[in-house]
Amino acid sequence: MDDLENLRKENERLQMMNENKSDLISISAHQIRTSLSAFKWTLRMFLNKELGDITDEQKNYLDKMMSNNEHVLALVNSLLSLNHSSDTSITFNFKKIDIVNMVEKVSSLFIAETKNKNINLLIEKPEEQIPELSGDEEMLIVVFQNLIENAVKYSDNDTDIKISLTYNKEDNSVLFSIKNKGIGINKEDEGNIFNKFFRAPNAIAKEHIGSGFGLFATKNIVERHCGKIWFENEQNQGTTFFVTLPIS
Repeated sequence: MDDLENLRKENERLQMMNENKSDLISISAHQIRTSLSAFKWTLRMFLNKELGDITDEQKNYLDKMMSNNEHVLALVNSLLSLNHSSDTSITFNFKKIDIVNMVEKVSSLFIAETKNKNINLLIEKPEEQIPELSGDEEMLIVVFQNLIENAVKYSDNDTDIKISLTYNKEDNSVLFSIKNKGIGINKEDEGNIFNKFFRAPNAIAKEHIGSGFGLFATKNIVERHCGKIWFENEQNQGTTFFVTLPIS
């Protein structure tokens, strides 16, 4: 009986170790994919001569870079699809963070893509300064990258994306919201939107590249910060995602 119990405990320990490795792989791969996607739009702007004329030699090099970028994107997406994970075993390193500065920096990663789609990315900040909150900087960057990337990806061209940051003194928390005008979420898919590897049919039709891991990871990271995430949705009119985080 003792041998069976020891085997069970060892099996649980090995399973937890495997899940921890999978967690890190999934979140790292998702961040890489976001950066590669932003880089792709910059390359496309050069190839479309939106930033000025290019020579045939320059175009040749840019075409090769675009091809390599797409290849690596495909590999990362395959990695994300194959890597089944759980977010419960990740170690978080908390420190004081300027959330306004973080959101502005993350938003700047999508300048090329928003310009390509003629989208205005607007950030509304409160007049009074928001206190620094306690959080894991790298993990919160993942949260805001995922939400901004999705807003841009699923927005219609020639529209606005509105990001808002507000400070609630009563419960000492900060509320982040991001509203886009795009495909929205089908009613029948709303209950699954935070499930791991779930992608709604209309999202796949709009953008075939995706892992379905982003919102799952986002929800887990927010909840590990004792925060909440939810959305308000109107199909074909867009979606607003909300994240509330405690200051301390």
